[in-house]
Amino acid sequence: MTPGDRARIAARAAEDRRAEDVVVLDLREQTLITDYFVIATGQTNIQIRAIADGVEEALAASGARLLRREGTERGRWLLLDFGDVVVHVFGPEERKFYRLERLWGAAARPPTDPQRRTR
Repeated sequence: MTPGDRARIAARAAEDRRAEDVVVLDLREQTLITDYFVIATGQTNIQIRAIADGVEEALAASGARLLRREGTERGRWLLLDFGDVVVHVFGPEERKFYRLERLWGAAARPPTDPQRRTR
């Protein structure tokens, strides 16, 4: 399984937990830190945790290993580091503040699941 496959699995898992504005950034040409960012928004602390848990479960089922989970129970930004894929789950205000899509604006944005988008 490629890092791109893992990023798509993470994005679909976030969408399955009703995450909003899910974006995949292909960072392979931008940095050595990771290959992909998956960015998603949850409206409440409970939803943010549920999205992160769903992503973690989906990637674990595909054989990916979680290296680190950052964030707090009261936090409005959870980060899941799978090495070649890093998932950021923000609250709406935190997403506006950090604007990772703008910071990494030169990154390609592959679709999360083209068939799902056409429904």
